[in-house]
Formats: sequence, structure tokens, C-alpha cells
Amino acid sequence: MTRSIDYGNLMHRAMRGLIQSVLADVAKNGLPGAHHFFITFDTNHPDVAIADWLKERYPTEMTVVIQHWFENLDVTDEGFSVTLNFGNQPEPLVIPFDAVRTFVDPSVEFGLRFETREEEEDEEEEDDGDDDPPPHDAEIVRLDRFRKQ
Repeated sequence: MTRSIDYGNLMHRAMRGLIQSVLADVAKNGLPGAHHFFITFDTNHPDVAIADWLKERYPTEMTVVIQHWFENLDVTDEGFSVTLNFGNQPEPLVIPFDAVRTFVDPSVEFGLRFETREEEEDEEEEDDGDDDPPPHDAEIVRLDRFRKQ
């Protein structure tokens, strides 16, 4: 088998490290200026821990906002936990970095998106007899949709 560099997974690891660093700084020092985050994550990831009513409401993915009211932000090598307010009801969330699909800070027009190959492509790779996991593609998120009009 030919050895190759898996740039997709390396890029994902680097991007998740960036998110970890940013959140760790916010946990220690608070949000600076107008910074705030939209974080979309896969609610089906086995290590995501959210309330049952949130899982029922968001069966595949959920976007949370870390801005005005959040507490207990704790960042580890694997992910982060935070308590957010949902209609005056504080709820703790545990989100592994592997579950994050997008991370956006619209205050500075910065965003990351993590994408995986479609099931169709996965099936094609399985037919090839390749036992390696499918690579992930990384892309920069365009922030036009988050701009205030």
C-alpha cells in the first residue's frame, strides 16, 4: 500500500486546536470586545451530552451562541463544556471538538467548517476494499450570510 500524507485530517486537527485555544482563552479571560461565537455541532456524536429535550428538538445538529450569557466554560483536549441559557433555563452542554461542524466569529468575519465525505463516496471507498477511514475535507466558511444588513 502506498503511504500518503492525509492533509485533510491534519488540517482538521489544526483547526480544532485553534478552536481549543480560542475557547480556553475565553474561559480564562472572558470574551473580548464584540467577539462572539456561533458553534454548530453534531448532536448524534456519541460523546455529546445535552438535555433530552434539546436532543429531541435538534436530532441531527444544533447551533449554539456563546455571547452574552454563558457560564462554566471548561475546555479540555477532547472538547468543551458550557452552560447556556435556553428560555431562562440554564442547560449544561458537553461538546467534543470532533462533533463541531462550524465555528464562526462574525465580529471579525472568521469561520471554519468541517465537512466529511457524503455516504455515497464512503460506499465507493468500501467497494475498493480500503480499510482506512475516509478523509475529511476542510474549507473556510464565507461569512456573508452572518453580516447584518
